[in-house]
Order: sequence, then structure tokens, then C-alpha cells
Amino acid sequence: MSQKATAITGWILTILLAFLFSMSALMKLTLNETGLVQASALGIEAGTFRMIGVIEILSVILFVVPRTGVAGALLLIAYMGGAIATHVQHQQSVAGVVLIEVLIWLTASLRFPELGRRLIRYGEKNLG
Repeated sequence: MSQKATAITGWILTILLAFLFSMSALMKLTLNETGLVQASALGIEAGTFRMIGVIEILSVILFVVPRTGVAGALLLIAYMGGAIATHVQHQQSVAGVVLIEVLIWLTASLRFPELGRRLIRYGEKNLG
């Protein structure tokens, strides 16, 4: 894939993820009734639900801005790790959240090639 195609693909995925996480954060920030009911079922109170939305939107902003994109990607990856743990704890399917996690990693690797190269080198050095 050419550098231009890689860059375009990275930005398309970034926009897709930013939209997804922004809608999710908006539900949390506005204390959407449906989202609040689902959070309550997991034992998450309204104040905590809203704070999660703040963390989510700040992470998305950092992810979209090129200069802070790596930090934002790492924050979103950590956020999704928490979502995976919550799903596992409550015996819910993790397929969707794992897919989003993989999409974040893929997007970060496309947008920040050095990050992808470092991960590959780390894997070769330590895993194989």
C-alpha cells in the first residue's frame, strides 16, 4: 500500500472511531436513559457514568489531534481494556469490544508507522 493510501485509510478509520467514541461519550455526558439503565445493570452510578464520558471524549480529542494522537490511542486502548474486563466480569460477549480494540491498534499503526514498527520489533525480540 502506498504512503498516500495508508494515510487516507488511517484518517478514515480515525474519523470512524472518533464518531463511534463521540456518540458513546455523548450518551454518557447527557446521562442518556438507555445508557444509564445499562450502566446501572453493571453497577455504575450516574456520576461515574458521566466521568467515564469525560475521559472518553478527552481521549478521542487527543487521538484525533496528530501531535497527541499516540497518547490518545493509548488512552483509548486502555479504556477498551477496561470495557473488555467489565464485559468478562458480567459474562457478556467481548467480540464487539475486542473488534474495536483491534481497530484502534490498526488505526494507530497506520497513522503512526513508528509505533507499528516498534510493536513489531518488540514482538520479534520478546515473543519469537
